[in-house]
Amino acid sequence: MNELTNKEKWEILTSKLSERFGMPIDYAGILFVIGLQELGKPYKNYKKDEKIAIMHIAVCTLLEPYGIYEFIGKDADGWPHWKLVETLPPLSDAQQNKLITEAIIDYFEKQNFFDEK
Repeated sequence: MNELTNKEKWEILTSKLSERFGMPIDYAGILFVIGLQELGKPYKNYKKDEKIAIMHIAVCTLLEPYGIYEFIGKDADGWPHWKLVETLPPLSDAQQNKLITEAIIDYFEKQNFFDEK
């Protein structure tokens, strides 16, 4: 079987998630889904600052394998926390998008998402 490119994986990912949630899902929506998964709490109507914190959970989770963040534990309410280990060098918007997109694909590969039928 031919190895899929990241572009093809991204298209499969967005298509499957859009189908699963019954609506188109964008980049921010994927971060929110990852954050909720890592938070381990059921979906509810979150306030704007909580939604931002959930997306931050996703970013920390995604960048942890790159050595950018280190997981330090959960607080009394069960929210995970990380410490910044290494500051990213200045990246253009395109470079940031590429890094996070690749990290998202890696995350879903580890979940065997692309193996699901």
